[in-house]
Amino acid sequence: MALISSKFAAPVKIISMRIIFIVLIAILSFNQAIAQPDRWQQKVKYVIDVSLNPATNKLTGKQSIEYWNNSPDTLTVIYYHLFWNAFQPESMMDVRNRELGSNIRFNRNDWEPKIADKIQKLTPEEQGYQKMTNVKMNGRVQKTEMFETILKVKLDKPILPKTKVLLEADFEAQVPVMVRRAGRENTEGIKFSMAQWYPKLAEYDNEGWHPTPYVGREFYGVWGDFNVNITLDKTYMIAASGYLMNPNEIGFGYETPGAVVKQAAGNSLTWKFNAPNVHDFVWAADPQYTHISKKIRDGLTIHAFYKISPDKLKALFASFSASDKALYRNSADLFVRVFQRDWETVLERAASQFPYMEKKYGPYPYKQYSFIQGGDGGMEYAMATLLKGAGDDVIYHEWMHSWYQMVLGTNEALYPWMDEGFTQHAENDILARVYGDTTRFPQEAAYEGYFKLAKSELEEPLTTPADQYDSRFGYVESVYDKGAVLLEQLGYITGTKNLDRIMLEYMRQWKFKHPNPNDFFQVAEKVSGLQLDWYHQYFVNTTKTIDYGIDSLWQENNKLQIRLKNVGKMPMPLDVLLTFKDGSKEMAYIPQYLMFGNKPSEDERIKRTICEPWKWTHPYYTFEIGRSLLDLKSVEIDPSKRMADIERKNNRLELSW
Repeated sequence: MALISSKFAAPVKIISMRIIFIVLIAILSFNQAIAQPDRWQQKVKYVIDVSLNPATNKLTGKQSIEYWNNSPDTLTVIYYHLFWNAFQPESMMDVRNRELGSNIRFNRNDWEPKIADKIQKLTPEEQGYQKMTNVKMNGRVQKTEMFETILKVKLDKPILPKTKVLLEADFEAQVPVMVRRAGRENTEGIKFSMAQWYPKLAEYDNEGWHPTPYVGREFYGVWGDFNVNITLDKTYMIAASGYLMNPNEIGFGYETPGAVVKQAAGNSLTWKFNAPNVHDFVWAADPQYTHISKKIRDGLTIHAFYKISPDKLKALFASFSASDKALYRNSADLFVRVFQRDWETVLERAASQFPYMEKKYGPYPYKQYSFIQGGDGGMEYAMATLLKGAGDDVIYHEWMHSWYQMVLGTNEALYPWMDEGFTQHAENDILARVYGDTTRFPQEAAYEGYFKLAKSELEEPLTTPADQYDSRFGYVESVYDKGAVLLEQLGYITGTKNLDRIMLEYMRQWKFKHPNPNDFFQVAEKVSGLQLDWYHQYFVNTTKTIDYGIDSLWQENNKLQIRLKNVGKMPMPLDVLLTFKDGSKEMAYIPQYLMFGNKPSEDERIKRTICEPWKWTHPYYTFEIGRSLLDLKSVEIDPSKRMADIERKNNRLELSW
């Protein structure tokens, strides 16, 4: 090693420190540029061994959970969901639904028709229940207190921050007759639809515990890994979340091609599933399932499980309304044929749109997805959905829930529009591609639903929790249609290309992280370069509506003067299209003052004039164009119709001179 004289030692040290400092700054800047949000969240690892007796409809099992408290908080209690206790007379789900049904909206009972008043009529043998016993933490039995669908566990020792504990319990349950999502013997004849079937640990996040009672609507869960072993009579085929780990011991179409299936002796089989990095687990079972599968890209196989029971389907058809029967020319046989065709082709239809779905909404992160006949309609779960029919609308809607809920994991009990609304928007977009309808606005039905809601007296802010909407109509139109409108209108505000970038960046940053509305709008602001807190405040937090109109036209100083009026209560930026007698067009773009910026031009073929921002405090706004009034043929506010203006009659003015 060479020696350095004292004359040069200090300067060399200073230069070295400067170099290190510069390198550190560069590294930190690079990491900050590519970093994803680092919000803490809890983690679980379930191991569940369960046995189902088809003769008694009883379920027994053992469950262990490794639970990581990644929060900075000390936990003195924990909570479990026991969903099936809702399927008992006088439960919160029963009473709430009957109370809603006592109101008549649009000539019908305003309840969830799949529930109606069915729960109060269940006999003890038809009801559902779930019980937990021998609840332990680190081997010590804990005290518990039951609150219908919520079990509170009072811990004898707190769970300290940044520590892990082992939670164990025995449980038993009775599978209810099918009423809502889970149950036995649905109207199409599926024996068991096993949703919400296990004791599910409630989520704890930066807002605290979320022991949301099961009243009827949305869910929230802890990210983690599931190892589920299901023992059942070997005549039954099982479809489930996750990957079957012993396919060559099971068969039923799961086995490796060419493998010889070696089932265990006896009358039952134990199916072993693993589902990594999910927040729920579903399964269904029936002795007559048909299982088909299709590899649609490297690392991803999709499955379908269904059965065709003509007698059950014809009985279902008999319960249809006259308008629904007319869709099948009043023929039950035609309904059965269409139903069978839909299931036989479900994988091809799903696969046809999958490349677009990944390009538009981000990569699907798991190795399998299953379309499973069961439940009471369409309901999303990790790597799977429970369906009745397999029409285009429901298969694309439920599969898109893999992005907007299953990968993002939003608390949909609090923010259901971030789940259902975003999914509805994607479904509408995909169906427009499926049907090749280039003339119809893909989100038209969503806007029509929102307008109907906004003009009723039933609209509530999107901040309303899912179970607390005062009407089913208000919930459906707000969460699905207004939620879809929110996205499409965001594209109007920021530009369609920016909306596409927003959605991809939102998925990239927030997958597996439980995002909330603020997280979404912050992504939208960063991508678009526009301030959007006003849009969040008005369209999510209030029920104020948009209504702009053309007030007057005149000529002044050889220039065309156009005055607009804000008739509504919500401010917006405006695209105003002017069409002239010579066929030329010009777009006047009026930014909303609160945006502090402009969206990019969306059509380079049309000349665009960027006007001064419109301040929301001013009811009138005037702009000018260097053309003659007599040259003008028409003026139209928002020709794209993406702005949710509730009164479009005053948006367009045709001139006949």
